[in-house]
Order: sequence, then C-alpha cells, then structure tokens
Amino acid sequence: MLRNYQKKLIKSLGMKIEKEAKVTLIGAGPGSSDLITVRGLKALKAADVVLYDALIGEELLRQMDTRIPKIYVGKRCGQHAFTQDDINVLIVEKAFEHGHVVRLKGGDPFVFGRAHEEIDYVESFGIPVTVVPGVSSAIAVPSGQGIPMTRRGVSSSFWVMTATKRDGSFSEDLKFASQSSATMVILMGVRKLAEISAEVSKYRGSLTPMAVIQNGTMQNESCIVGTLGDVASAISDIDTSKPGIIVIGDVVAEHPSFFEEEVQRVLHSSL
Repeated sequence: MLRNYQKKLIKSLGMKIEKEAKVTLIGAGPGSSDLITVRGLKALKAADVVLYDALIGEELLRQMDTRIPKIYVGKRCGQHAFTQDDINVLIVEKAFEHGHVVRLKGGDPFVFGRAHEEIDYVESFGIPVTVVPGVSSAIAVPSGQGIPMTRRGVSSSFWVMTATKRDGSFSEDLKFASQSSATMVILMGVRKLAEISAEVSKYRGSLTPMAVIQNGTMQNESCIVGTLGDVASAISDIDTSKPGIIVIGDVVAEHPSFFEEEVQRVLHSSL
C-alpha cells in the first residue's frame, strides 16, 4: 500500500504508477566491465532505469537493453553533474516513474560510495532497497598489479582511507596509518600526491615503496612505482586530473618492475 505522502508526491509529479517502485544499489567493481559480480549483472539487466556514476564503463552499459533509460549522475573533482541531494531525489522520482531503479556505483557501494545516504532517503518513501556488493578497487586494483595487501613477514594488515576530509585538510587516519606498519591504500588523493608523500615521510623513511595506479583494471591502466623520496620525479608521469589509487608500504616491492625501476633511478642519479 502506498502511503499518503507517496501519493501526494506522485500526484505532484504527474506520474502514473505501472510497476512496483524498488531500488537496487549495485557495486560495478573496479573498472573493467567483466569484474561486476554475476548477481550484479543479473540485477542490472532487470532494471527499468539506471543511474550510473563517472567510473562506469560504456562497455558495461552496452550489455543492457538499449531501450532502458541510462542517466549519468557522476561526480568528479570540480565536475558534479548532480549534487548528492539531487541524486537522492532523482532515485525516488525514477522509482515511482519507471519501477525498478538500479543505482550503479563503481567499486563497492559501501566503500566511500555514500550508499547509506541514498538508502536512508529512498526508504523514507517506503521504497525497498537491495544492495549488491561489488569488488572494491582498493583491493582489486593493487592486486591486478601484483601488489598484495598483506604478506607474511612484511605486512599483516592494510588501511584504506581518503587523503583529505571535507574541508580539504588531511584526515587523521593518514597520520595514524603512517605511524603503523600497515599497507596504506589512499583513494582520491592523486591531486595531493606530493603533500601526502611529505606527510607520510615524517613517519616512514624516504625509501618506503610507493605505487600510483590509474585506470585500474582497464586497457589503459598505468602504474608508477617508486619510493616516497622519488615522488617529485614521479609526478611528471602522472595525470593528476584523473583519479587513481596510491599504495604505500613494503608490499609495493612485490611489483614485478619495482627493483628494475629502482636500479634505473640509482644509475640515472649517479650520472
């Protein structure tokens, strides 16, 4: 049964309900279209309308019926197609209008995906929400480069964090993680790579291995490996306008090219 405030909203929007309103939040995985889960792909193909983020590849969207509306609601640094409040309202409107809304997010919905904000808003209208977990880029992207999160005798834990808080200042987690021996995985921090390296270097040596991975799991994936002390030279090879994942810790030395790159840097510096 529809509640009174739902009926009022539908009437104000001039909508006619033909299908049951429901929402599915799907984690699309780290980038490559074939890394979505089987359950996620099944739910995606059952959608009546899809709202998708910036990191969703066109190849994944092409697996759907071309008649299904696909609405881009992505947010990149300085380029927000919609605010979070706009997205919340749009999900509800499209659920009443079309029926089954799929909210397609990169990685996993609950890893810096603001999923709870959307769920709370949607459920306040009596619309049921289902969550399909996704493969988090925080783990999958380094793994694809041969960088483990943990390794016996090297690192027994890992810490996933964003570099900065809402006001632009460094998160306290960055300091606490730097003081530990854990592998550090930093999301949404490429623009402040130099500052991050300087902050972490206060607690870890300049020879601590570091990697910056962009376009993870995609054909144009790139990975720059080095050390905290090499960050100045590494920045010239990184497109800071694009998102990426920063990995700091001794496990980065497991990358196949780490020691080769280090030898080249030593030889170059001695010339």
